[in-house]
Amino acid sequence: MVQGLTAGTTVSATMRIAALAGIEIFATGGVGGVHRGAEDSFDISADLNELGMTNTTVVCAGVKSILDIPKTLEYLETQRVPIIAHGSDDFPAFFTRSSGCKADHRLNSAEEIAKAMALHHALGSGTGILIANPIPEEDALTPEFINGTIEAAVKEAADQGVGGKDVTPFLLARINELSEGRSLKANIALVLNNANLAARMAVAYKALV
Repeated sequence: MVQGLTAGTTVSATMRIAALAGIEIFATGGVGGVHRGAEDSFDISADLNELGMTNTTVVCAGVKSILDIPKTLEYLETQRVPIIAHGSDDFPAFFTRSSGCKADHRLNSAEEIAKAMALHHALGSGTGILIANPIPEEDALTPEFINGTIEAAVKEAADQGVGGKDVTPFLLARINELSEGRSLKANIALVLNNANLAARMAVAYKALV
C-alpha cells in the first residue's frame, strides 16, 4: 500500500504504525529533532532514531523551528537518513523557506523523488527518507519575525522551568499566542502543501513498483 497520511501524533509513532500497515509515504508538518541546549539536556526526539531504522518516507516542512536545525541534520547524517529538499537547495525551517543550511540533495518533482525512493529501497538501506518541502512562499513568515517570536517563547520556557516532553507543546502554544495566530495559519498551509506532495509522490511511486 502506498498513500499519504497526515500524522496527528509524534512522527516516530506514526512511522512505526505506517510501516506495520504497509504505508510507505506519509506527510506531517515538521519532524522532531535535537533541542536547543541538548548538549546539557540531552533532549533529542525519538523521531530521528526512528528515521534511522524504519523504511518509511516522511514529507515535512523541515524540522520544527524551535529546534537546533544544524545539530539535527548532523544527527540524521549519523543515522544514514537521506535528506532531499523539494525544489530547493536549502533545508527549510518550517515557518520559513530556508534555515540557512543546505540540504543533501535537491529534486524538483514528485516523480524524481519517487525514483529516488525506489532506488533507496532496492539498495536495502533500511532507513527512512526525509523529504523537506518548503512552505509556499505566500504563506511563509519572515525569518526576523518568527525567529524573534521563538526566542521570546524559549526564554519564557526557561524562566518558568518548563522541560522534557512539556517543552514542545508549551513553545508551540506560546508562539501561536505571540504571533497572534500567524504561526497556526502558516502551520495549516504547510501541512496541506506537504499532503499534496505526498499524494503526488504516492501516485508516481505506485507507477514504478
